Amino acid sequence: MNGKELLAKLNNKQRVYGTAILSSSPVWPAALKNTGLDFVFIDTEHIPLGRESVSQMCQLYAANGFVPLVRIASPDPYEACKTLDGGAMAILAPYIETVDQVKALVGATKLRPLKGEKLQAVLDDSEKIGTVLENYISERNANNLLFINVESVPALDNLDALLSVPGLDGVIIGPHDLSCSLEVPEDYRNPAFEKTVTTIIKKTRALGKHIGIHFSAEPDVQTKWAENGANIIMHSSDISLFTRQLKNDLNQIKDSLGDARSDARQRETIV
Repeated sequence: MNGKELLAKLNNKQRVYGTAILSSSPVWPAALKNTGLDFVFIDTEHIPLGRESVSQMCQLYAANGFVPLVRIASPDPYEACKTLDGGAMAILAPYIETVDQVKALVGATKLRPLKGEKLQAVLDDSEKIGTVLENYISERNANNLLFINVESVPALDNLDALLSVPGLDGVIIGPHDLSCSLEVPEDYRNPAFEKTVTTIIKKTRALGKHIGIHFSAEPDVQTKWAENGANIIMHSSDISLFTRQLKNDLNQIKDSLGDARSDARQRETIV
């Protein structure tokens, strides 16, 4: 699957499924081939991954049929360009709050290789590009997708304007930052948090964009938000799934053998 095919699946009213990958191990992509994943989420905002490692991950996952969705470290159009050059097919920009931020990222992902004054003129609608260049740009960027993190009250207040920017494909809600912006840190069942997430999902889908929310919690949380309209299922991460399953397996063995089990809860920060 490539970026164009992933978007077509979403536009065809189907859901897409992914998980966060923290490990840069080259054996992971092939191991995940039969899991039912459509894309992998590679996070460079919170995870210490260098440009070369991210590029290698993107190339390997793409070669195994997964769309590499990379969250860049900051909402910087040059970071988006660098990441696409490395092999990403989808860009996720963190903590977006303004229309100008979205427009700049559209320029970096959907209008490459335009830069400088010409790019700004096209983004401002003060200049129209010719058919030859328009076709070239469209073909060159056909597999590039753009998503933004909506994770603050100002972003919520400005949501209609953000979603109206042509070239934006969708939204990924950042639950941790959103909960802090709402002053209910990590209280993901708080009525204020749930109401806000519902509002973001409904508005985004009503305006024809796609949306997901990243959680490392149990699958029922993903099901709940999908039933409310989310069509991008971004579930957990390699490290969370591994440690949770390992703990469960070891406790089952220890229970059978009469050894003391580990009941300490592992804190997972949701990003």
